[in-house]
Amino acid sequence: MSGELRISRANARFQQWQALLGNRSKRQRAGEFLVQGVRPISLAVELGWPVRALIYDADRPLSQWAVQTLQAAGGERVAMAPELLRELGGKDDDVPELVAVVELPGDDLSRIEVGPSFLGVVFDRPNSPGNVGTMARSLDAFGGAGLIVTGHAADPYDPRSVRASTGSLLALPVVRTHSHREVLEWAARLRARGLPLTVVGTDEHGADDIADLDLTGPTLLVVGNETTGLSAGWRQGCDTMARIPITGSASSLNAANAATVVLYEAARQRNRRAAGA
Repeated sequence: MSGELRISRANARFQQWQALLGNRSKRQRAGEFLVQGVRPISLAVELGWPVRALIYDADRPLSQWAVQTLQAAGGERVAMAPELLRELGGKDDDVPELVAVVELPGDDLSRIEVGPSFLGVVFDRPNSPGNVGTMARSLDAFGGAGLIVTGHAADPYDPRSVRASTGSLLALPVVRTHSHREVLEWAARLRARGLPLTVVGTDEHGADDIADLDLTGPTLLVVGNETTGLSAGWRQGCDTMARIPITGSASSLNAANAATVVLYEAARQRNRRAAGA
């Protein structure tokens, strides 16, 4: 392929991209993150994410998908030695066909589209990038409008999060905020404009079963840290606290699983209302 950059050794450019795998600060300073996998890369291109570079295996013929992706995306074309590309792909035993370097979006709550059927999720101080990605995947699957990650938290743009989302992190807005205060102020502004937004926290000791709450109106669901649950600030800021009834010996659900259950219940109620049931 003409006009390409070729990288056959671990030079400064390679090291810059390698740092994006595990260094949040360097992702932030560079303003970019890595996207791995056919579906996530395809979605990034299809949805118009700014692609800064597409890196491909210098030693093997490209598939039709890879050729089309290289033609459709902007950014630099980089032919890389397979042993180096394997490191960027995140799988020790496999050399990916493509890895994309994509521009980070801004952390602006205005990116989230809000209307009468709004359904969003806040994940408060998550520890696990995988849980962030899984939550984005569930939110996308059940018609959610955006994911907000608050506080000192795992980075949604960690490659483990992007992989766990199977591309959904690229299909809906994900916004990071420093604390609950910014989100509650945003919610107050929406209410001042006439949106009857309900902020629903989740907790095993919540006052109401999730199925007993009306989730058909504009709803912001709040899920807490995997170990400590919701912060005191969020507990005070939520309009109501809901629980998911469980049985057996489990003390609670995984945070991403809990979000999936609540999102399913919200989608179920909304579908019944739309059907006139």
